[in-house]
Amino acid sequence: VHLIPVNPVREDGLNPKSRKRIMPDLLTEPPAIDPVYEAQVYCNIPSIAERSMEGHAPHYFKLVSVQVLIRHGDRYPLYAIPKTKRPDIDCMLVPSRKPSHPQLEAFIKHMSKGSAAQMDGSLSSLPHFPSHSLCEMGELTQTGVVQHLRNGQLLREIYISKHKLLPGDWTARQLYLETTGKSRTLQSALALLYTFLPDFDWKKINIRHQWSTIFCSGSCDCPMRNHYLEEEQRRQYSLRVKNNNLEKIYVDMAKIVGIPTRQLRASNPIDSLLCYFCHNVSFPCTKAGCISMEHFKVIKRHQLEDERERQEKKLYFLYALLATHPLLNQTVNRLQRIAEGKKEEVFVLYSAHDVTLSPVLSALGITEARFPRFAARLVFELWQDGKRPKEHFIRILYNGADVTFQTSFCKDHYKRSSKPMCPLEKLVNFVKRDMFLIFNSTSYYDACHRRAL
Repeated sequence: VHLIPVNPVREDGLNPKSRKRIMPDLLTEPPAIDPVYEAQVYCNIPSIAERSMEGHAPHYFKLVSVQVLIRHGDRYPLYAIPKTKRPDIDCMLVPSRKPSHPQLEAFIKHMSKGSAAQMDGSLSSLPHFPSHSLCEMGELTQTGVVQHLRNGQLLREIYISKHKLLPGDWTARQLYLETTGKSRTLQSALALLYTFLPDFDWKKINIRHQWSTIFCSGSCDCPMRNHYLEEEQRRQYSLRVKNNNLEKIYVDMAKIVGIPTRQLRASNPIDSLLCYFCHNVSFPCTKAGCISMEHFKVIKRHQLEDERERQEKKLYFLYALLATHPLLNQTVNRLQRIAEGKKEEVFVLYSAHDVTLSPVLSALGITEARFPRFAARLVFELWQDGKRPKEHFIRILYNGADVTFQTSFCKDHYKRSSKPMCPLEKLVNFVKRDMFLIFNSTSYYDACHRRAL
């Protein structure tokens, strides 16, 4: 089963959290949830340099590993609204066009050269950067490339320039790179790596292909995960049919477009409308009228309500625990090896989707985080205590904000510790044991195959 959670429906984007936010900016952030403001946050249009708390630790701590999970950057819609003109977005990379980046031109030249990189299977046939004058469905845009050039530059300044995580003569064995088989995730990974690495050398790039959007690799057989996903989808459907205002909006939009309401809903119009919104393009019109900002706001508002109920009902949380265990287990195993002194795979990049990041945030207990925006990044830092070299600690950061003590396994630790991080063993115990307690199980296999009480 190729599992894709449907909240929001397949990779469509905005479904922000309704609780208090990470690092609120009291001067600029509205006091109440505003669907339009939340959509702007989701678009993540590159503008001013963002604040970042990555790399912060007491001076006697040494950074020994960084693992990064990203969502691809801004993309063209995956769905089209029937009988309307597709958004007119140019996916050619043009350094003189905004948004741009000082290294965009050099990136294009480097990506155009013959690649000596080793890429698994179908990855080698994918283009290294977007290049269509009218974007293809799901294609990364120039905005998406720039978002990850900025991510890479930010992480380089912290992890390479300041903390010397990778030496100038780094080797392929010090990296672990993995992406799904979509051009947008491969291209996002290449953009980030281009500005992050001390020297981008194709011969040292070895990218693995992950066929599953939840990165479950060889541990994807999990009937109970499928069960909880189906229950969550039923909950979503039930909430939607109760929303009379939402139904009126869909009926109205269907009349404008001239198709049955059911067909419009199936075309997932929010995915397309978000592209119009993020690129400041007018919503589509027909002879019968125009889709308006009011239509957009009502669908957004419903997503906020859906998110609130999703938190309360816990079905998605149960799905998330089982969906993300293989990826979190791989992460923990690697962190343990590095803590024991191994020098391989000290920098890890998983290039993925919103349906990868969202369940990871949920499983870790980071309930206050927003739904993954374009080019979102979740970072696991591993630190060694210089005064007690056998002791290792982790920090977890989401879009530059430290969320370590929002996690379920470390939320009480900071009250008893003067160190701004969490002991590695707390994450290890959570992934190896505590994740299964809610299922009355002791292992991933058992939790996947035993009916919940």
